[in-house]
Amino acid sequence: MNRREIPSEATESKATLDDGWELRNISWPQRNKALDDFRGSLLFLPGRGDHYEKYLETLAELYESGLNVTAFDWRGQGGSGRMLEDPSIGHIKDFAIWIDDLSEIYKNWSENNPGPHFLMSHSMGGHLVMRALAEKAINPDGVILSAPMLGLVSDLIPFFIRYNVVKLMTKIGLAEKNAWKVSEKPFSLESARAKILTHDRERYEDEMFWWQHRPDVKLGPASWRWVEQAMKSTRALEKPNAIEHVETQILILATTADQLVDTNRIIKDAKRLPNCELILYGKEAAHELLRECNEVRDDCMAHIIGFIAKNQF
Repeated sequence: MNRREIPSEATESKATLDDGWELRNISWPQRNKALDDFRGSLLFLPGRGDHYEKYLETLAELYESGLNVTAFDWRGQGGSGRMLEDPSIGHIKDFAIWIDDLSEIYKNWSENNPGPHFLMSHSMGGHLVMRALAEKAINPDGVILSAPMLGLVSDLIPFFIRYNVVKLMTKIGLAEKNAWKVSEKPFSLESARAKILTHDRERYEDEMFWWQHRPDVKLGPASWRWVEQAMKSTRALEKPNAIEHVETQILILATTADQLVDTNRIIKDAKRLPNCELILYGKEAAHELLRECNEVRDDCMAHIIGFIAKNQF
C-alpha cells in the first residue's frame, strides 16, 4: 500500500471528550468482509511524539486481516492539539490525564465496535495501556504492545538522583521547557535519530513526508514535566503487585537493541504478567518495530495476526 496516502477505505475525523478536548482519529470499518472473515475490532494508540500517519501500513494490514481498525492521536500530539504555546514541545501535566482519556476513548469505541476487542500501542502508548490495565480503566480481550515504555533507558546514575534532578528542573520554572534540544533523547544528535528508530530508511522518511505535507502533526522533544511524569509513572508500575493481577492476554514485541526504552524492564515485567507472550529481537531491530525492515516487520505482523487469531471467541 502507499504509506504516504490516506487509504480510500479510511475516514479521518475528530472525537470530542467530555471536557471538550478534540482527539483526531482515523477508522477503517469493515464493509465487504463475509461474516466468517470478521476478526473483531482493534484500537491503535501511538508513542510519544507520534501521529497515526506513521502507522498507516500496519493499520491497513490489520484491516485487510478482517478487523475494524481505529487509531487515535493522544491529547497534545499529532492532530489532537497542543498543551503549550510552543507547539514543538511534547508536554503533559500528569500522565493520569492520558489514562482518563484512554478510559473514555476505549469505552466509547468498544460500545460502537463489535468484539473481540484488541488494543495495540507503541512505546509511551504501551506504558499508558499497561497502566490503564493495572488501574482497571479498560478491559480489552487482548493487548499488543510494541517496544512498550515500561522503563526508560538509563545511564549509571542511580534513579533517585536522576529523578531529583528532574524534579528540581520543574520546581525552578522549567516544567514547560524542552528537556533536550533535538532527536528522541538527551545528548543524541539529530543525525542519529533514524538509526535510533529504524533500519529502514524509506519508512523513516515516510515521517518526513507527513511532516512536510501535514506540518501540524510534527512534535519535538518532551518537556521536563513529561520526563518527571514518565519516571514517576514507570516506577509506580515497578512496585510489587502493581501488574501481577492483570489477566488480559498480552503480546509484547521488543528488541534488545532499543536505545529509548529499557528492554530489561520489559523482560522482567513480561514474567510478572500471568498471560503474556514476549517476542524479543536483537540488533536487527531498532525501537520502531512496526516500521522496521521487511524481515523484522513481517515477522512482527505474523505474530500480531497470529495472536489475534488465537484470541477469537
